[in-house]
Amino acid sequence: MTETEREPDIRSPDPIPEAVARSRGRLSLVWLIPLVALAVGVWLAVKTWSERGPIVTIEFKSASGLAAGQTRVKFKDVDIGQVKSIDFSPDLKTVIVSAELKRTFADFLTEHTRFWVERPRVTLSGVSGLDTLVSGAYIALDPGQAGRSRRHFTGLEQPPVITTFEDGGRFRLRAPTLGSLNIGSPVYYRQIQVGQVIGYGLEPDGRAVGIEIFVAAPHDALVTPDTRFWNASGLDVSLSAAGVQVDTQSLLSVVLGGIAFGTPDTLDPAQAHDPYPEVFPLYRNREAAHARIYARKERYLLLFEGAARGLTSGAPVRLKGIDIGRVLDIQLQLDTEALEFRIPVLIEIEPERIVRRGEAEAPDERRLVERLVERGLRAQLKLDSVLSGALYVDLDVDSGAPAGRLVRQGEHLVIPTRPGSLEAITTQLASVLEKLDTIPIEQIGRDLSQTAAGANALVNAPELKGAVIELEATLAQVRATATRLDRELGPELTKTLRESTATLERARALLSDRSPLYVETQRMLQEVANAARSMRLLTDYLERHPEALLQGKGRGR
Repeated sequence: MTETEREPDIRSPDPIPEAVARSRGRLSLVWLIPLVALAVGVWLAVKTWSERGPIVTIEFKSASGLAAGQTRVKFKDVDIGQVKSIDFSPDLKTVIVSAELKRTFADFLTEHTRFWVERPRVTLSGVSGLDTLVSGAYIALDPGQAGRSRRHFTGLEQPPVITTFEDGGRFRLRAPTLGSLNIGSPVYYRQIQVGQVIGYGLEPDGRAVGIEIFVAAPHDALVTPDTRFWNASGLDVSLSAAGVQVDTQSLLSVVLGGIAFGTPDTLDPAQAHDPYPEVFPLYRNREAAHARIYARKERYLLLFEGAARGLTSGAPVRLKGIDIGRVLDIQLQLDTEALEFRIPVLIEIEPERIVRRGEAEAPDERRLVERLVERGLRAQLKLDSVLSGALYVDLDVDSGAPAGRLVRQGEHLVIPTRPGSLEAITTQLASVLEKLDTIPIEQIGRDLSQTAAGANALVNAPELKGAVIELEATLAQVRATATRLDRELGPELTKTLRESTATLERARALLSDRSPLYVETQRMLQEVANAARSMRLLTDYLERHPEALLQGKGRGR
């Protein structure tokens, strides 16, 4: 035994207790509890950190309806995050909303991702966000699939019309002005809504407006490189010889504006086209959209002597009733030497509107116009609308016109003209008035007055009045005679007719096949027929035996 393990001396009167030290070979189990708790805590921290979603900051103009720790972030009405804090920007112009999203959305937070606050909205295009009246406002997310990763975003003030995952095609249009179009304005095809306007803005040069539209699938396949877009807003009213025509897509397009599109049918064969253009032009109406567009244009000068009231820039130039160009400019010139006025009119023609046939190689443009002028091609002002008095330039070949010549004045070739239709009518009216002046209207008036006086004297003559009185008396006598004959002869004629009817009835009874007379007559005719047959037999016998007249009929004969 060691000294520490020795028993105390029993012989000592006051033994002193001593501590006994024992060595331990391993740790106590008590320390395992905090170690396990520490490990679990570390594991939970690592797990929480690894499962923690991305933190994004969204900048809004105001935090109306948002609350830290309460407002949710949703995608397709499914919670994907929550607002953690709301703070101001350094310049105090906006609010910065910090939100934590689910880890699965980290890959969709790109530069194309959009955030906005979903709250009740009432616009001309419809009502949205009514469910937030009960659940409260929330932040909606439209994820972007392509682009650089981003964690700071600027929130939209209005929800986007089209989200990323909607199938369809986006197209860009270019128009001189926006008109009544707005975000949400409908897009029509054959008066059926197939899309809507999703954005607009000025072009970089500031000379036009760029409009972005979305056409939902499968209708986006209807858009081809030849498709024409036109503004279908409001009412398109046109006045022509056929009457008043009103063209509109729907009442919604009248209020909100709208765009329509279609592909015009042409006589030209189908051709291969390049890929879709980056920008489609937006025409002002259907008529302008379906009009053919040609790149080559030729300008000519026309010189008119008469008045050109009603002719304006942009007026059509027509050949055989078909538009081939338009008027560019109109001037009034004075020849100071002759002191005469004339009106030069500059027109622009699209030669490709005239399809040429019968020549292997197209002739020179100027030579062709020269030949037409030699054969009588002339320009004339004609009335386009009776109500408005608008004029247009009519080109036509007058076979009776003298041979003309195409000349040049300044930079332009001059096509000969002839007096307008209004001037021709005025000349004809003047000629008619001159002929009317040669007619002796006063003498004719006197003769008509004398004729009327003679007719009046004849009508008021006493002899005519007496003849009329005698004619009335004669007619009265004829009427009295007819009345007397009707009164006296009527009963006699009725009686006679009745007797005649009775006689005919009796005659019909005698001639009936069942009457005694008819039976007796039939019997008599039969006996006469038998007698005639006996006579014929006697005659035949005497012809064969004439001696029988003397000797009689012998035996055996």
